Amino acid sequence: MNLKGKNFLKLLDFSPEEINYLINMASTLKLQKKQNIPHRVLQGKSVALIFEKTSTRTRCSFEVACSDLGMTTTYLDPSGSQIGKKESIADTARVLGRLYDGIEYRGYGQEIVEELAKHANVPVWNGLTNEFHPTQILADFLTIKEKLGALSGKKLVYMGDARYNMGNSLMVGCAKMGMHFVACAPKEYFPNEDLVNECLKIANETGAKLEFISNPNLATKNADVIYTDVWVSMGEPDSVWEERIAKLLPYQVNAKLMKNAKKSCVFMHCLPAFHDLGTTIGKQIEQKFNISAMEVTDEVFESEQSIVFDQAENRMHTIKAVMKATLYGE
Repeated sequence: MNLKGKNFLKLLDFSPEEINYLINMASTLKLQKKQNIPHRVLQGKSVALIFEKTSTRTRCSFEVACSDLGMTTTYLDPSGSQIGKKESIADTARVLGRLYDGIEYRGYGQEIVEELAKHANVPVWNGLTNEFHPTQILADFLTIKEKLGALSGKKLVYMGDARYNMGNSLMVGCAKMGMHFVACAPKEYFPNEDLVNECLKIANETGAKLEFISNPNLATKNADVIYTDVWVSMGEPDSVWEERIAKLLPYQVNAKLMKNAKKSCVFMHCLPAFHDLGTTIGKQIEQKFNISAMEVTDEVFESEQSIVFDQAENRMHTIKAVMKATLYGE
């Protein structure tokens, strides 16, 4: 299978076989790193990392992955690039495409990364947009395979606001890989209807099952994976906190909810998580709303069922696979 020269913008663009190919490549690269086997197959190449939204895991994963593959990086934070401000997205893409062998973008609308890819003439990788987060899903699926042995047929329940990148991307990924996806949220927080319909068509071909349920006990029954994310996305105003907490507190992942799933069920979160008072925002939320945790309790987050740090590590291995596959090939 040859993905050389291909962009990595959303999982909708990839077949189940291609997704499996990337996951398996990541697994091989992970083993090589653990065994200290050099794999600097992209020695001499350079990539640009555009971060209109900052991130710990995504930035570190790309930078370490590039180093392991022999590449150099240029990190462009929100103040380090004129993209969309003094220079159009198309012009930025045409300049960076002349200087670099690949471009990563993490920021706002999906249309931005799509336009970068249209004009860059080098592979462009989506590190996160408002609509999709495909590198995270690869890491999640590698982690599920490591812990549960397979993807097909596994029931993954996404708790909380399923309208944005994580709910969308998990639904797409589960549809592609023949999994059982459940969005558990208030009805107004279900994914976009057009995307749901597109995923239902995919599910008809792969044997996947998609459900949208507002009752947490019904949704999590016999779940293999319970997944959640922060209730307020990057860039959203503080004014939405009160509404989201009021709507989503019944969907908090706690010990009682985990007991409703299979005994072998694992807990997943793409991080960062508001599970305690160890952050400035967490303390502010406690003072304002009188809660010590939001989307997940500290008891679940720190439990043996929690595999969140395995996910975090696997970001690097799967990102490395994406870059190797699109810049080098096999």
